[in-house]
Amino acid sequence: MTATELLTRRNAALPEIVEVLRAQQDAKLDVVAAARNLRVVDGKLRVAGVDHRISPDGVTTCDAVLTPTSSADADLAAKLDIPLPYLRRLRTHKTDLYDTNVNAWLADKPDRRFLVRGLRDSGSPDPGVLRAMLSDSYRIVDNLDILLSVLDGIRHAGAKVDITQADLTETHMYVKVRSAEIAEQAPELLADYRSPFTGARGADNPLVFAGFVISNSETGHGKFKITPQLIVQVCNNGMTINKHALSEVHLGGKLEEGQIRWSHDTQATALELVGKKARDAVASFLDRDFVRVQIREITAEAGVDIAQPTETIEHVCKKLSFTNEQQDAILRDFISGGDCTSGGVLHAVTSAAQRVENADTAYEMERQGLRAMSLAAAHARAA
Repeated sequence: MTATELLTRRNAALPEIVEVLRAQQDAKLDVVAAARNLRVVDGKLRVAGVDHRISPDGVTTCDAVLTPTSSADADLAAKLDIPLPYLRRLRTHKTDLYDTNVNAWLADKPDRRFLVRGLRDSGSPDPGVLRAMLSDSYRIVDNLDILLSVLDGIRHAGAKVDITQADLTETHMYVKVRSAEIAEQAPELLADYRSPFTGARGADNPLVFAGFVISNSETGHGKFKITPQLIVQVCNNGMTINKHALSEVHLGGKLEEGQIRWSHDTQATALELVGKKARDAVASFLDRDFVRVQIREITAEAGVDIAQPTETIEHVCKKLSFTNEQQDAILRDFISGGDCTSGGVLHAVTSAAQRVENADTAYEMERQGLRAMSLAAAHARAA
C-alpha cells in the first residue's frame, strides 16, 4: 500500500484496521525540525537531511519530500498565520505562490520548531504524505497503541464486547464497542419508531445495548476519548452521551530536535493511563444501572410532539451547523421513522449519520443526536 492508501478506512472490521495501523507504524516519519530546515517546492514540504537512500555506492542522506493532506494544509495555514481559503486557492491554482507564501513565513522565524508527522515508503522515490505540522510540545500517542491498550484494558476488565465498526480519516480513528450482554428495554423511547433501513418496528425490538466509542487523533485534532453510547437494536442507531466522556489531551514537554524513535519506556506511562481509562470506561459504561439511568433521562425528553417537523428540523440543523444535504437526509428519516416526537428527531439524526460517506462528518452528526433532540423539544414547546 502507498502512503496515501494508508490514510483512510470506512466501516472496517477490527483485523483490517489493525493491519492498516501496523502498516502506518512502519511508514511513519516523525521529525522535530526548525523552520530553517523546512521549505516547500512544487507544493511539497521538504524536510532537510532526514531521509536516507541506499545504493551500490552506499547510504546517502537526503530530504524527506511530503505532499500535504488537506488537514496538513490547514496546519500550515494556522501555524504560519496564512488565511486557509487563500492557501487552498493557491494550491489549486498558483502552486508557485503557495511555495512563496509558505517559505517566506517559515524564513520569518527560522528557529521556530515544529513536529512534522509524515508517512513515506523509505524504499520508494515517490513523495510521502505530510499528515500534520504540530507544536513541538505535542505528546504522541498513536492510534495503534491506543487501540491495543484499550483492548487490553477491556480484556483485564473481563468484559465481553464486540468491535462493531472502525474508521480512519486523515485526522481521526474511531472504534465502536458494543456489549450484547448489557442490554435493557426502552419500550417508551422506541414505541412509535420504525427503522428507515428495514421498516422493522421499535415496539417489536425495544432493546438498547451498552457501548462506547473510542476516538483519537494523531494529528492534533482532538483528545484521546472514550465516550459512552447506547446502541438501538432495531436500526443500529448510536445515542452518544458526551457529558460522561473520559478524555486525555496530547500535551507534554518540549521534544528534542531531530527524528523521533520512540522506545517502549517512553510510551509506557501514557499507554498505562489509556488502559486504566479503558477499564474505567468498561466499569462505568457497560453497567446496567448506568444504561437504565441514561434511557430514563433520554426518554424524559423524547416525548415532545413535533407538530411542524420541517420548521423544527430546519431550526435544529441551523443551530448545529448541519448542511442542507444533512438537513434533507434528517427530514427524510424523520418522516420514514414515523415517530413524530423530539425522540424521532434523535433517531433521524443518528440514522442519517449512518449513510454519510465521510466518517468525521458521520461521527459528528451522531455525537450531536441528543443535542438535536433537546433543541427540537425546546423549539416545539416554544411554538
